[in-house]
Amino acid sequence: MFDSTLETLPSERLRDLQLRKLQALAAELLAPGGNAFIRRKWAAAGLQSAGDLRTWDDFRRLPVTFKQEFVADQAECPPFGTNLTYPLERYVRLHQTSGSTAQPIRWLDTEASWEWWTRCWGFVLRGAGITPADRVFFPFSFGLFIGFWAGFDGARAIGAMVLPGGGQDSPTRLAWMEKLGATALVCTPSYALHLLQVAREHAVEPAKLPVRVTVHAGEPGAGIPAVRARIEEGWGARAYDHAGMTEMGAYGYECAEQAGLHVNESEFIAEIVDPVSGAPAPEGELVLTNLGRAGSPAIRYRTGDRVRAANAPCPCERTFLRLQGGILGRLDDMLIVRGVNVFPSAIEGIVRRFTAIEEFQVEVFRDGELDEVRVLVEVEDVRVADTLRRTFSADLGIRLDVRPVPLRSLPRHELKARRVVRLR
Repeated sequence: MFDSTLETLPSERLRDLQLRKLQALAAELLAPGGNAFIRRKWAAAGLQSAGDLRTWDDFRRLPVTFKQEFVADQAECPPFGTNLTYPLERYVRLHQTSGSTAQPIRWLDTEASWEWWTRCWGFVLRGAGITPADRVFFPFSFGLFIGFWAGFDGARAIGAMVLPGGGQDSPTRLAWMEKLGATALVCTPSYALHLLQVAREHAVEPAKLPVRVTVHAGEPGAGIPAVRARIEEGWGARAYDHAGMTEMGAYGYECAEQAGLHVNESEFIAEIVDPVSGAPAPEGELVLTNLGRAGSPAIRYRTGDRVRAANAPCPCERTFLRLQGGILGRLDDMLIVRGVNVFPSAIEGIVRRFTAIEEFQVEVFRDGELDEVRVLVEVEDVRVADTLRRTFSADLGIRLDVRPVPLRSLPRHELKARRVVRLR
C-alpha cells in the first residue's frame, strides 16, 4: 500500500477526513479574491462562505458540475476561464483534455496541486506493486495530455527509476526496454497490445523481457477481462487498470486482488447516481469531487462514466469504495442499435477473445431512422469474422455486421484509442 493508514480507515473516520478536507478547500476557494467560477455556482445554491459547509447535507446542496460548463467558461473568458483560485503567476503546469467527448479544456495546476497529482499516482503505482527497485518505462510522446506526465512524476516520487520513451518508434521502444532492463510499463491498453504486435513482426518475445507489471490508463480496456488476458499473456506480466481525468485527477487504481478499481477516497469524494434523476444508485454515473487541487478544483463533477459499486469488502483490506469491473463504459458512448443498448466496451470485450484479430473499428451509420453498427476486423481468415458475428448475436442479443479488412489497414493509437467512428 502507498499509505496503509489511509487506505484502511474505518468508514466513519474516512468520512470525517473527507469533510475536514472539503471544509479547508471551501475556505480557500471562497477567500477574498478566490475562485470566481465556484463562488458563482455556490452562491446560486445559497452557500456564501466556508462556514455554510458544515455537514454532509450541506455538501449535497452543492450543485453538480458538467464538462460543458468548463467548455463554456473558457470560451467566454479565454484562454483559461474563471475556475482559478489564485493569480496566474501561481500556476506552473498547463495541460489539456483529449477532446474525445467535447471541446478540449485547458487545465492549470499550481506547484501544490501538481504535488497532489503525483501523490495520487503513488497510490496507483504502489497498488500495482511497483517499488523503488523498479525501472518504469513510459512509451509516449510528452504533449498536453496530462495522464503520463503525472504518472512519470509519480513514479519518481515513490523512488522508482523512470525511463522516458518519447520521440521513439515502437521497435526502438522495445529495444530500449530490453537494453535498459525495464521492469514496469505504463501506457494505454491499446498501445500495450500494439507493442505486442510490433514485437511479433520483429521476432521479439515480450514475455522474455524483464517487464513484470503493466499499468494502463486513458481508456477502460485493462478492466475488460479479455483485454487484460491478452496483455498479461503477451507480456508475461500482471496488468493493472487505472482511472483518472485531466479535470479531476488520478482517482482510481487496482490492488493485487485485481477485483475492480478502488477510488482513492482519502483524496476524492465519490458518488454514484442515476444518470437521469441524479438520485443515489448502486449502478450509474460516477460523480467525483477532488479534495487537494485547490488551484482549479472540480466539485461534484458528472464524469459521464458508468460504474457499479461492489457489495463485498475487498480481500486486500482497503476500505475505499470499489468499482466492480472498473469503468463499464461512457454514457455518451452508448450505442442504441435497433432498440438495444450496446456499449463499445462490451463489443471490445468480445472482439479481444479472438487472438487472430489484430485490430478493430466500430462504424456507426444511419440506415433510415435507425443507427446501425458495422465492426471492421483485421484478420486473415474470414471464417473468424463469421464466428465473431455469431458470438455477438449470442452474447449481446443483437446481430452486428462484421467485415474483415486487410492487416495493418486500421489506425493504431499511442494515447486514447478512438475506435468508434460515426459516419455521416
